[in-house]
Amino acid sequence: MDRLNTLLEHNRAFVENREYEQYKTDKFPGKGLAILACMDARLVELLPKAMGLKNGDAKLIKNAGALITHPWGSVMRSLIMAVYELRADEICVVAHRDCGMRAVDPQRVLEHAMERGVSEDTIATLRAAGIDLDGWLKGFDNVSDSVRHTVQTIRNHPLLPKDVPVHGMVIHPSTGRLEVVINGYGDEEAPAA
Repeated sequence: MDRLNTLLEHNRAFVENREYEQYKTDKFPGKGLAILACMDARLVELLPKAMGLKNGDAKLIKNAGALITHPWGSVMRSLIMAVYELRADEICVVAHRDCGMRAVDPQRVLEHAMERGVSEDTIATLRAAGIDLDGWLKGFDNVSDSVRHTVQTIRNHPLLPKDVPVHGMVIHPSTGRLEVVINGYGDEEAPAA
């Protein structure tokens, strides 16, 4: 059976058995948090458990590396919406150790794209149009520095109110241990863990 049918079969049973009732909540984050986290599969259940969150407690935004690559992109827009429209009053950036975005080689990613059928002409056209593919696909060298950069991008956004604390953390993907990199309640950086 293909994956889609497997998912749909599970969903039918889930709905028929009314398993959704235990997850009922509203659209507002109960703990007032918006979290930008990495999409790493190891964090799907670990991150909320490690942070003491249950369904409805936080707005959870996930992407590769917990990075904001552009201040006017969809991640920043989602954080702005969470603050102004969905009652989030604090933001947490949570990256993790052993991240796949660490030291990503953009050229290697493009080679994989070509192996999967994206033509060299398409890549050349994108570059000619002024798209910085290398910058867009680049990861980071140091996870704590990446968290600092993302926190600063959020804090310095002209549409974010200055009274919203923005915290930066790194989680260990095996143990769930959180290390504070930036304490959003003060400008001082947290001590290295």
